Amino acid sequence: MKIRSACQKDAQQLVSIYAPYVKNTAITFEYEVPSIKDFEKRINTTLKKFPYLIAEEEGIIQGYAYASTYYDRSAYDWTAELSVYVKEDARKKQVGSQLYDALEAALQKAGFVNLLACITLSNEASLAFHKKRGYDQVAHFKKIGYKFDKWYDIVWLQKRL
Repeated sequence: MKIRSACQKDAQQLVSIYAPYVKNTAITFEYEVPSIKDFEKRINTTLKKFPYLIAEEEGIIQGYAYASTYYDRSAYDWTAELSVYVKEDARKKQVGSQLYDALEAALQKAGFVNLLACITLSNEASLAFHKKRGYDQVAHFKKIGYKFDKWYDIVWLQKRL
């Protein structure tokens, strides 16, 4: 598995990985699958300040992870929110772990101190993944997101580097 930085030409494969999460889950609260152009913009915007990493095997993207601004105030400049999405048929291949290893190392090297993950409940796999990596739950917001005619809770997990 090769980990590398994302670029615009990856947008089509990234959309195909992300689409099932949008269409079939409340893991993301987006209602519509973003266009390839939207994803190209997201990649470019993210790379201005944060890592946006791809896990690739034989030219096929297996997953991606990126960091983003937690809150747009200077006092939060040492904190980043992390996201990871893995192709459905690659979920048991440690793709997420490899991406997070590289993402956390890059963020630490860049001077970040706090890492945050926002998880929709109930996503036990993501909770277990993050807790195994040393993230602790620090907040629980009840019925905060509405999708598929249902209200969902979210939890925030934090890891201090």
